[in-house]
Amino acid sequence: MKNLLNQKKLEKRSGIKFVPLRYLVAFIVTIIKVLLIIGAVVFLLLKLKYSYIALLTIELFCVLRIIGNDSNPDYKVPWLVLVLVLPVIGFMLYFIFSSTKLKRKYVKKYKDIESVDYLYDDETELLELKENNLVAFNQAVMLKKISNANVFKGTEITYLSSGEEYKKCLLNDLKNAQNFIFLEYFIIKRGEFWKDVLEILTLKVREGLDVRVVYDDIGCMLSLPSKYSKKLKSLGINATPFSRLKGQANSEFNNRSHRKIAVIDGKIAYTGGVNIGDEYINLNHKLGHWKDCGIRLYGNAVYDMTKTFLIDYAINVKNFIPPDKELYPKTLSTGQEYVIPFTDGPKPLYNYEVGKSVIQTMFYSAKKYAYVTTPYLIIDNDMCRAIEDTALRGVDVRIIVPHVPDKKLVFYLTKSYYDRLIRAGVKIYEYEKGFIHAKTYLIDDEYAMIGTINLDYRSLVHHFENGVWLYNTNSNASLKKDLLNTLENSILITEKTKKQNVFQKIICSLIKVFSPML
Repeated sequence: MKNLLNQKKLEKRSGIKFVPLRYLVAFIVTIIKVLLIIGAVVFLLLKLKYSYIALLTIELFCVLRIIGNDSNPDYKVPWLVLVLVLPVIGFMLYFIFSSTKLKRKYVKKYKDIESVDYLYDDETELLELKENNLVAFNQAVMLKKISNANVFKGTEITYLSSGEEYKKCLLNDLKNAQNFIFLEYFIIKRGEFWKDVLEILTLKVREGLDVRVVYDDIGCMLSLPSKYSKKLKSLGINATPFSRLKGQANSEFNNRSHRKIAVIDGKIAYTGGVNIGDEYINLNHKLGHWKDCGIRLYGNAVYDMTKTFLIDYAINVKNFIPPDKELYPKTLSTGQEYVIPFTDGPKPLYNYEVGKSVIQTMFYSAKKYAYVTTPYLIIDNDMCRAIEDTALRGVDVRIIVPHVPDKKLVFYLTKSYYDRLIRAGVKIYEYEKGFIHAKTYLIDDEYAMIGTINLDYRSLVHHFENGVWLYNTNSNASLKKDLLNTLENSILITEKTKKQNVFQKIICSLIKVFSPML
């Protein structure tokens, strides 16, 4: 009875948006730090003789450091503009905000946990893949090297073409869970979807199951109370926010977990674009029809999804006991398709931009067609060239973006890429019925990728992300059918419809310079 009362309290005021005091304090602390540092520099400049020489030296050092580092050239441009246009304030902002690398303590904990009991032998699958298709084998080898991923067979794959279908299947599997339930989502919003999930989680806790929940602290800033994890613990659910916001300017704001993972008994896993919120199942119609999708895995490939969750959970809690082998049951399945669940994230945990590498490699392997759905299209020159070159080779490249935007400024930036891509032969469509949030990539019926990765800087550079690479799977046909249906409900952008007014062009020109930082 106590648990039920607590649960009702959790769902109370579900429609109210607010910013918890803790987030405001963290934001204010960040602003104060910035002002104090800039103030101290300005004071030295005004009061100490020859201090301007030292500051000019620092500025020169800053410029050389920006030019000489190994980051994406597109990311260097906005910082060079700031440093050169605002000599003192610019380089102070650079030193405070530019680093996207995680703290050493955080990295050490991540590495220590990752090294515990997570080894998987996929040599047989790799050899079979090499004999089957050398191009697919090369893609798999790359993923293993840059993401510490594994190649799996023995996995049944189900493509879920909508948030409603995703919810229905997820709830059914949650109800049938026997040992544990692990959930990690960028956003959890109180409403019908979360209410239904929470009821099952509470029931499973009473049955003695191990239930754990991870949600991103900033992603849920407007949808959950500040201390929601404690309230979930009162129900018996082991919950933690990912990277709790404390007012550290760089890594806290950049390195968010955009992952969406559900693992049940180590046998079933879900991922895709769907968060746990009512708009994802079209109970919120502000943007028209919300088009999303997901993927359900049953079998051996769930191993790596379980690993990912446990690592993300462990680095965000104080005390973590290494996982028991029972969390990795050997699931026998008749599936013969090749599946690679993989993860992406910031340096130095990931020395390469994994999602970007996977997408570019898939484009360059295309011979007939490449179909993509993404809510945002804000890409660097490398990605733009990969898409252009694919179209210029005669490949049928089609990209579907929203017709009704969730962020107008981002939508203007998305439109600013239309002209260049269309000139190369890329067909761009806008989903007329509303907002498309699905992140899917399909190449020649052979290769597919479904996950959380958008075509924007947040996903490709800053966030923790995850996806599933698929080769010659039955679900590829389901994905293609859904993509063709989505195209029928989309508007083909032409010379007439792609035009922007003068105001939009000016705004885009100004903002595009700083888009890698957005």
